[in-house]
Amino acid sequence: MDFLDVLAVFIKIAVVLVVLLTLCAYATLLERKLVARFQSRIGPNRAGPKGILQPVADFVKLLFKEDLTPAGANRFIFTLAPVMAFIPAFMAIAVIPFGDSVTLFGRRFDLIISDFNIGILFIFAAGSLGVYALVLAGWSSNSKYSLLGGLRAAAQMISYEVALGLSVVGVLILAQTLSLSEIVRQQSTFDQWFIWKQPLGFLLFWICGVAETNRAPFDLPECENELVAGYHTEYSSIKFAMFYVAEYANMITISAVATSLFLGGWNGPLLPPVVWFLIKVVFFLFLYIWLRATLPRLRYDQLMRFGWLVLLPLALANVMGTALFEQLGWLAW
Repeated sequence: MDFLDVLAVFIKIAVVLVVLLTLCAYATLLERKLVARFQSRIGPNRAGPKGILQPVADFVKLLFKEDLTPAGANRFIFTLAPVMAFIPAFMAIAVIPFGDSVTLFGRRFDLIISDFNIGILFIFAAGSLGVYALVLAGWSSNSKYSLLGGLRAAAQMISYEVALGLSVVGVLILAQTLSLSEIVRQQSTFDQWFIWKQPLGFLLFWICGVAETNRAPFDLPECENELVAGYHTEYSSIKFAMFYVAEYANMITISAVATSLFLGGWNGPLLPPVVWFLIKVVFFLFLYIWLRATLPRLRYDQLMRFGWLVLLPLALANVMGTALFEQLGWLAW
């Protein structure tokens, strides 16, 4: 690896971080605007034209709020938890392919930070670290509401990770690879998208992805009805902002993985590949917000029963059915 290759990696990291942070910021504005439309009310419209500077105003507000630490809290773990939530949310983006390769200065550069041949495993490994942040945040806060929220988050994320992992096995059987970029290249045309061969796998992945990111109707770890705000009840200022950004970064990651596995990734006509990729990711973000504005929150017993008794058996059936159909050659089209 020569100087240009190293420089290209650092440039890609910088660009991806800037784009991801910008998307996280404006996903909050998109959510507030869309939920306002769904509920027939006015959304943010004061900070800048049409409220476009509202994310900047929110950041400045959080930055200048007093950073409080509860009496009796474990200060080190209390401070470490939001960092642990923040970093894994960005680690998974490293193996997401945003577009096909480009040629600059006579050299070929891939539009991906690191093209692992086990990219999908890396995403699951990075995503699984997030549960530690929520549990430690709840435990270190010295609050029963935060502790219960952290325990709920652990039980929920572990439960739904099982079905989430199984939901992508059907795609891996069809693609015969764990590399996300190679999976995307196998979906070069609309009729080759894996969603047509894996409709149940796609539905299971999306439901589990919503649950993994603790979004409505699966937002029990931060349920204000009985837990005030759950695991981040005691957090304020920039620490709260880090949890908030991590949630939206996880939403973007799940959307990007769903795009790559089921909707052809960067593939699409006329427009540049990166534009197609962003359009599909924003579509999934819209679905996140639509679900929040439409569905009521589940009870916790319903949440766990749905994960273990409905999603898990369906995911196992999808894996066995896909393996059988692939062996019989019924999916060779």
